[in-house]
Amino acid sequence: MKSVAYGVQNATSPVAPMSIDRREPGHHDVLIDILYCGICHSDIHQARNEWGGSSLYPMVPGHEIVGRVSRIGSHATKFKVGQLVGVGCMVDSCRHCEACHDGVEQYCDDSVFTYNAKDPKHGGLTFGGYAERITVDENYVVNVPENLDTKAVAPLLCAGITLYSPLKHWNVQPGQKVGIIGLGGLGHMGVKLAAAMGAKVVMITTSASKAVDAERLGASEVLISKNPDDMAKHAASFDLIIDTVPVAHDLNPYIALLKRDKTLVLVGPLDPLEMHGANLITKRRHVAGSMIGGIAETQEMLDFCGKHNIVSDVEMIDAQYINDAYERMLKSDVKYRFVVDIASLKQ
Repeated sequence: MKSVAYGVQNATSPVAPMSIDRREPGHHDVLIDILYCGICHSDIHQARNEWGGSSLYPMVPGHEIVGRVSRIGSHATKFKVGQLVGVGCMVDSCRHCEACHDGVEQYCDDSVFTYNAKDPKHGGLTFGGYAERITVDENYVVNVPENLDTKAVAPLLCAGITLYSPLKHWNVQPGQKVGIIGLGGLGHMGVKLAAAMGAKVVMITTSASKAVDAERLGASEVLISKNPDDMAKHAASFDLIIDTVPVAHDLNPYIALLKRDKTLVLVGPLDPLEMHGANLITKRRHVAGSMIGGIAETQEMLDFCGKHNIVSDVEMIDAQYINDAYERMLKSDVKYRFVVDIASLKQ
């Protein structure tokens, strides 16, 4: 079926209106009328082919999708017409590998991304959420709590789960000291989620001007990483640190903040990495990586957010403003996530 969308034709073209084909719902599919779609920084990287030539065109970005089910396949049983649902970063996986069996489909070697991927079952390319509708296998769709501010839920499908997954995997407990490096789209979700888990959250930033906002979001304290005296006071005191900064930087000062046997988790692709071995071996510290979460964990995250009334801080925009939003994101000029009102696609 023909659908209105916004996308790019190549790495240098602006985001613009286009028409795409969506498949009719198969036996286990749901057709979703999209209400809102968040803009992730990776949308810019993919649209502009900044990740090693992996971009496929034409491309419709968007993997933070919230909408309502409009049709269901003949054998689909998990959702009902009219139900509020979400779609995150993947729409399929192989379903038989160890990662899939363990419920961590995000680590499946054959996972199918929501956009910029070849569709092995239906042919062609997958297209994302800058569009009026999407057809997805019901096993890769999640229920969205109705009590939440719907437009602000969309970024939970990427930014939210990207921070929730390491917080859960490293078993954050009430009273533990958790550091979040970087107060952006990812970092502000980390502060909110860790605080709701009962942790003592320390926002670690280079900018003192972010202190007021960090405390509003739930941080107990703000650590200015450019201040050597403050960093020394916090040495070997953190139970977990999550680094959300997506550009190369020196990890060694942050590793020194960890207690013995504790972990610094990277959720952004940093390259190259240089670490001092003594910083690790003297306290058996760990540096690890993490990405999004599986479908079950994403549902768990949404249920947790529903219980604690957690959503992203968003700025709503019309589709015609996406290109300007991209440029503002590159300047960190948003608090903290742009969300596209999909109703504006037809204006």
